[in-house]
This record gives sequence, structure tokens and C-alpha cells, in this order.
Amino acid sequence: MSSKWRKVKLAFGFNSCIHIPKQLHDSSPSLNTAARFSGAIPSSGDTSASSLPIQSPSSSAHRSLKSPKGNCAICLNSLKPGNGQAIFTAECTHSFHFHCITSNVKHGNQICPVCRAKWKEVPFQSPDLHPRSSQLTRDNGWPAAVRRLPSPTQVNAGGQISSLYHVSEPAIFDDDETIDQHTSIPCNNNSNETDRNNIMNKVEIRTYPEVSSVPKSASRDGFAVLIHLKAPQSESKLNISGNNTDSSPPPVENSRASVDLVTVLDVSGSMLGTKLALLKRAMGFVIQNMGPSDRLSVIAFSSTARRIFPLRRMTDIGRQEALQAVNSLVSNGGTNIAEGLRKGAKVFSDRRWKNPVCSIILLSDGQDTYTVNSRPGVGADYQSLVPNTIHRNNNSLGLQIPVHAFGFGADHDATSMHSISEISGGTFSFIEAEEVIQDAFAQCIGGLLSVVVQEVKLDIRCVHPRVQLSSVKAGSYRTSLTTDGRMASINVGDLYAEEERDFLVTVNVPIDSSNDEMSLLNVKGFYRDPITKEMAALEETSEVKIERPNISKELVVSIEVDRQRNRLQAAEAMSEARIAAERGQLSSAVSVLDTCHKTLSESVSAISGDRLCVSLAAELKEMQERMANQHIYEQSGRAYVLSGLSSHSAQRATARGDSTDSTTLLQSYQTPSMVDMVTRSQTMVFGAPLRRILQPAKSFPERHKSR
Repeated sequence: MSSKWRKVKLAFGFNSCIHIPKQLHDSSPSLNTAARFSGAIPSSGDTSASSLPIQSPSSSAHRSLKSPKGNCAICLNSLKPGNGQAIFTAECTHSFHFHCITSNVKHGNQICPVCRAKWKEVPFQSPDLHPRSSQLTRDNGWPAAVRRLPSPTQVNAGGQISSLYHVSEPAIFDDDETIDQHTSIPCNNNSNETDRNNIMNKVEIRTYPEVSSVPKSASRDGFAVLIHLKAPQSESKLNISGNNTDSSPPPVENSRASVDLVTVLDVSGSMLGTKLALLKRAMGFVIQNMGPSDRLSVIAFSSTARRIFPLRRMTDIGRQEALQAVNSLVSNGGTNIAEGLRKGAKVFSDRRWKNPVCSIILLSDGQDTYTVNSRPGVGADYQSLVPNTIHRNNNSLGLQIPVHAFGFGADHDATSMHSISEISGGTFSFIEAEEVIQDAFAQCIGGLLSVVVQEVKLDIRCVHPRVQLSSVKAGSYRTSLTTDGRMASINVGDLYAEEERDFLVTVNVPIDSSNDEMSLLNVKGFYRDPITKEMAALEETSEVKIERPNISKELVVSIEVDRQRNRLQAAEAMSEARIAAERGQLSSAVSVLDTCHKTLSESVSAISGDRLCVSLAAELKEMQERMANQHIYEQSGRAYVLSGLSSHSAQRATARGDSTDSTTLLQSYQTPSMVDMVTRSQTMVFGAPLRRILQPAKSFPERHKSR
């Protein structure tokens, strides 16, 4: 009977011998790496039954059809040596084409496709290695061809985070790595100080009155004056031309501040599969592009939160260990955003050392079900999600930690993520398409890794004794206006390299027949140098003057002022439309956006072909389409509008859209450093830059091109 049963099994193609892999421990010697990577199958790759370990019957559910002897179990093509294809032999002795198995592993699979053995070492594509090459070597800059995985820990029954990279979490996070003084502070010599002053003096302040003159016999209320601010360029930019084959991150320049970055990552059950794999890949990009003086900490949260990687400098060793920690993440449990942010804020409050720039990157694809409570007549209390220590208006604690929030997919709570960014002084990005996550992160760190001035403040003073300020429109930036209307200030904060800010103030222009010219305002700027830590005043000041002729003459409205009026008007329309949409009045919301679109099209700057107006018009049309019905609005419209409001309010680029096309990320607020980093992200293949010369992307639309 047993003989007949054996023949039946053979007829169906099943292997009669059931195998189980040996349990490999960290102390056990692994197969020689050089022997496992060769043009021929090593002797250890013999797949005969006598050379394979025996598997228990209990694991029969994991059996797979075995490929013919000498064939790759993935592509089923021959493993014959000499065909120009590298061969990987795992510790369980099964062999595969190297490019086949790396394609399998990159999505997070860490088990043998044949016998389901859990691997201690997994193959990764090396940037200096063509998949068909038979010469496989390790690489110091990027992950090696083989990476050894840490020992696993158990998933607890309470739904808490389970991580292969298990590090005991101290009660106080004062174990941060010492900052690198040599790379973060330049030498104190006269030549360096002179160069530094030359860089800082290039911070631009320009002013533009809406018209150049007002007749002596006339007065004007609500006369608009634009204040334009532009940060200096960094000393050197990222080299993304493709000629530089060194895969190490760009060096930290003395012209930009070092960063302390905490990433708070959602690893709840809904992140299982492709989402988590793409998040790991995006985090790998972030890690590889941080400099040796920048520090990174990783918080993972689901039902609870855990610090899986302390605040460490991204040296070669630091990057390798950070990659190892991120690659160990697994998804399970619920979504406790508040606990994740609490742990992230604790990293900053407990640290012993401080880099000049501090920020949190928060990513979540779900809704917080542990902290947010809805109150009758008030709505959800999103303030409770953000720890008091990182509230932007809580100056008593001395922390300025903006949270750059990323809503992932259609099921995230866009309102809460936008509120978190608004409360902390960060930005909110909407990642609708899973594939865009790395580009979105790239845009964010492209800015964070290029901060050139901090704590920028503008002081505005009326010059003429009868001139008064009536309003200061500065978006989300904190402003103050004296009761007599004679002075105002704007707290701008940090500026990325070549980043621009535009603020529109209005004044009254009185009748004055005494002079042919009138001085309205004087604008001065102050900043903190992130390298020397000293406060300084910008040498360049700007005084706003207008002519006072005896008779009126035909005047040309300033394109710069008209452009910013359009931007502010569009932002106000978006906000009004969102309020209507939240009430279920989608037709009214669409009408508001359509009216604004028509008004913009008749403006002076739009008629002249201004690219910012073209961009605003396209954005308004996109929002109308995403308010076509309630389902579409709840799926993507709400998040798209909130991301746009965040961008216009902070005048800083945010990611939004459902395409991997780079134009979805290139906006009027995007800086050259952001463009460079996004381009770098889009020219990477499995973590390696393409070996070809690439033209750098251009920001769209170009701002103030007419100047």
C-alpha cells in the first residue's frame, strides 16, 4: 500500500521527502559569503535529499513545488555556471539567480521561497553591481550584497510593536550620541568669519508698493506694500549629475545647519505589505542622504509606541544600524498617533546635545482611535494629539519642533494630520499614491538639510508721521501690530537655502502737499546664524517710498503685488470652500472655487502670463474635481485641500497628488535643494543612483521670474 501511495505522490510531482531548515543561531557559523556568490553553484548548493535538512510534517503547509534540479526556483531558468548570471546560495542551501532573489527580498520577504526557512542573511542589490555580473563584492557606502539580520523577538499579546531590532528602551532618552563639533562649527579664523558674513549679507529684503505714486491731493486707505524675503544660497549643492558614483551621502557643508530628525512611523496592521515595504525604502533614502553631523531617531507606533533607534549621528556605522532598525519593522495593532508623538517629543526633551535644526516627520495611514475624542458642538479635540512641549506657541519650554505630517492613502485622518502640523508649525502632505512616498520624504529632507538662517524676524516701522499700518497678512506666521499702528513684526523662523517669503501689509496714505516724495515704511531683518549661534541684524534694509505728484497720471499696478494678492485670494477661497464642503454643501464649495478662478483670470498678473497664476488656476480646478461628490471629497478632496492650505499658509512646498510624475511635487514654494533631492530620489534604482548624466529638474512655476 505504501509503495502505491508513493507512486501516486510521484505522479502528482510532489517530493516524498519533507524538509525543515536547521535553526541557525547567531553563534552558529554561516556559509562562506564568497563561496555563496560565484559563477558556479558551490558544492554546498547540492539539492539532493541527502544534503538537505529534514522538515517536520507540521510544516507541510509551507511546502512548494520544487523546481527541477539545477534551475532557479523563481524564474525556472537554468542555474548552469558560465551563463553570465550571478548565483546566490542561501544558508538553507537553495540557490537562485541573484537578480531574481533580490527582487523578491526587496519587498520585505526574508524567507526561502522553496522551503520557507527564515534566513539570517538576505541578499540586497549593490549599486556597483550589475545583476548579471558574476563578481559580487561588498560595498562600504550602500548595503552590501548580503546583510545579516538581527535576532527576532516575539510579538506580544497586547498588540504592541514587534521588531526584529529589539533594543531595551530606557526611561529617559539621554543616550543620544554626541554631536560632531568639527563638522557643525567652522574654524574660528578671520577668513572663515569674513566668508560667513558675506553669505549672510546676501539675505535679500525687497519691497514693492502696489503703485509708484499717489497724487498730493489724494489719500489712499488699504494701500498694499509687498515685503519679499529671500534666503541665501548654500555654498555647494548636491551633486546629482550622475558623474559622481560615490554612493555616500553628500558632505555636510559649513553653510547649513546640522539636523536632529525624529521619524514617527505608523506600523499598524493596515501598513502590512506594500505600504510597509515602500516606507522602509523611503526611510532608507532618508538615512543614506543625511550627513555625518546629522542625527536620526526612529519611533514606531501602532497600539503603543516604541523608540526602536536612539538619536545617533548618521556616520557609516550609524546609517547601517539605522537601516537595520528600519528593515526590522513589522506591522500589527491599532493606531495611536498621540503616543508616537509623545515618544518623539521625549527624544528632544531628554537629549543631552542639540543640533541647531530640529524636526519630526510623522507618517500615518489611519485614524487615531486612542486619544481623539469628539465633543458635542465642538468637534474633535486634536490639541490632545500634540504634546505641549512642541506646541509652536509654547515658548516657555524653549522647543521649536515642527511636525511635518504625511497622510498616507485614502483612510488617514487628514483633519488630524493637518491640525498636528498647524499646531506645531510644520506642514501637511497628502500621499495619495503609495509610490510617491519616497519622493515626498525627499522633498521634505531636501529642505531640512539646507537650513541657512534661523529665527528670522522682520520689523516694520512707519516713517511718515501720519502713516499707519492697517493689516499684516503673513499666513501662519506669528505677527504683532501695535495699537497705534506704527510698528509691526513678523516671526519668520527658519529658512531653507534660497527659500522665499512674501508678506503683504496695508497702510493708509494721507494727503500731503509738502513734498514730491513720501517715505512710507522701513523694514529691517534679524536672524540667528545656525553655525555660530549668534543673533545678527541684516545689513540690508528696505525703505518704501512713493512719488507725490501734483496731478494724477496713468499708473501700472505692480505685478509682484498683484501676484501675491492672487495667492492670498486663492488661499482664502480654498478655506471657504473647505468649510462649505465639511457642511455637505459641495455645490457651494465648487461655486466659491469657480468664482475665484474667474477673478484670477482677469487679474493683471494672469493676463501677463504669470506662472504662479497659472499654477493657482490649475490647483483650483483640481479641487473642484475632487469635490464632485461626497465620496470623492472624503476619499481625497479633503486631504488635497488641506495640503494646499498648509502649503500656502506656510509658503512651503508640500506633496500632494496621485501620480509619480515629478510635476505633482514641483510647486511655486519648492527650493532648489528640494528639487535636487527629489531628482535624486527619482533617479535611484533599489537605492543606487543611475549611472548616466541627468539634467536637474526645474521648479514649476518659477517665482518672481520678472524681477
